[in-house]
Amino acid sequence: MGSRSKGNYTNPCLTLHQPWASLLVYGIKRVEGRSWPAPLRGRLWIHAASKVPDSDTIKAMENFYREIYAVNGIADLKFPEHYPVSRLLGCVEVVGCVKCEELACWKEVPEGVRLEAQTEFCWLCEQPQKLIIPFEMRGYQRIYNLERKIYEAAVRGLRPVQAPLPVKFLLPEPQDPLSLKPGSLVSCFDGSKAAEDKKPEGLLAAIAGARAAATQFSKNDNHQSITMQGQDADVSTRTREESEEFEKLDSELIKRADAKTQRNAE
Repeated sequence: MGSRSKGNYTNPCLTLHQPWASLLVYGIKRVEGRSWPAPLRGRLWIHAASKVPDSDTIKAMENFYREIYAVNGIADLKFPEHYPVSRLLGCVEVVGCVKCEELACWKEVPEGVRLEAQTEFCWLCEQPQKLIIPFEMRGYQRIYNLERKIYEAAVRGLRPVQAPLPVKFLLPEPQDPLSLKPGSLVSCFDGSKAAEDKKPEGLLAAIAGARAAATQFSKNDNHQSITMQGQDADVSTRTREESEEFEKLDSELIKRADAKTQRNAE
């Protein structure tokens, strides 16, 4: 179990849906998108939610990353063989947080990274590490602290990941964690429409497919909040479903007990 916390983070963890969780731990995904700014810097543990991803979602996200890596000349991208659920997968280092429009115009990072800017806030992630054996555990909403005994076991099982294109982000100014160092951005807002038109059709289709895959969660369940980059994984749905199952089981056990009592009485 995790210890839910608001700002007092010791071993912070974030639950994501698959395939976003594994893509982040494997170093393929370098930007975690949110509708809220990163409240921390440093190690962030990544946990995969309980929802099993369908093949279309996996295909759409793999195609998205295949296309944006191709922009930087990487054609042979190796994806995870499996996307486990309800597991602690590993960790990344959150080194900064910038606005979407800032990252989209940041010329010092590979173009493929800039293409990951699809949400209001972009958490910049480096140094992915994965667990040799993912731990089964339950997740919570937003950021929470790992239970101490889980952390102590997990930290011994971490192994560095050889990311397909490691990125070293230029750290933002400490006084303004949502802005990059002065002069590091080149304005691209005026020509944003023209830049969009210049993108290859395959890339545009991959971006559209990834957006559609991400939004399907909110369409299927009003309690879930998912964005392009794997927004908050909601656990309230699973909790409700588990409660309903326990109620059904209790009801069945009561019926069986009543029937046994009646037979004994006869």
